[in-house]
Amino acid sequence: MDTKIINSPHKNFEQIKKIDENGFEYWEARELMPLLGYTKWSNFEGIVIKKAKIACSTSGQTIKNHFADIGKMVGLGSGSKRKINNYHLSRYACYLIAQNGDSSKKAIAHAQTYFAIQTRKQEIFQQLEDDGKRIYVREQVKDHNKELFSTAKEIGVSNFGRFNNAGYEGLYGMNAKQLKNKKGIGKDDVLDRAGTTELAANLFRITQTDEKLKRDNIKGQFRADQTHKNVGKEVRKTIVEIGGTMPENLNVEPHIKEIKKSQKKLSQNSTTAKNLEKGHSN
Repeated sequence: MDTKIINSPHKNFEQIKKIDENGFEYWEARELMPLLGYTKWSNFEGIVIKKAKIACSTSGQTIKNHFADIGKMVGLGSGSKRKINNYHLSRYACYLIAQNGDSSKKAIAHAQTYFAIQTRKQEIFQQLEDDGKRIYVREQVKDHNKELFSTAKEIGVSNFGRFNNAGYEGLYGMNAKQLKNKKGIGKDDVLDRAGTTELAANLFRITQTDEKLKRDNIKGQFRADQTHKNVGKEVRKTIVEIGGTMPENLNVEPHIKEIKKSQKKLSQNSTTAKNLEKGHSN
């Protein structure tokens, strides 16, 4: 095995990557085989790919989605034909193949390390993305809620607890205290324990209430409360019509402060993963 191949599996692995007509990446099994230190297709397919397929199925994935059979019939000198097996492999399939290969082979050992780093990076980036969305929407809710309360103050609202509850009663069918009891979140702010979908529903409620108060020239506590409640009802009605989950039945999420701490830690881990990959390529 060429030393360059052993020491730089990431470079060679990415070099043989192909893109299909739909923009999806894939690798051909027969091109991957020598990079992993195998010379006989029968061993590679019969042992390693077979084990990788089993692992794929065990993990709940559909095998054909990751191991696409592209075998073809070729002519022999005698005039007969035989099938030459080959596969289009997803990145996940390549990962499983590396994990199920002979770890005594240096190329496999390097590939296992490389794919472990890649998998961890993907997990980190996915988590960063999901948490980032939630944090972003929560900040949007907070900012627009301030704008709504400012508008409410200008039109004569003085009891902001009652005004806020009116919006909850419309959207959730219950006030903040009842909602906290249902969700079992103690004294935490409802929106600090809400997921992205629930936050988005509240963001729509808040922004639409603010616009309606201004557009319809609403004045006074009573009319402001009724407007807030009615807008919440309309948002709830929309959720029902599209078959969505009622916001009071959505899962309770960890406190947004914990998510921010976690995201900061993940960002640090992401940097570590990048440094590990950089060190692994040297």
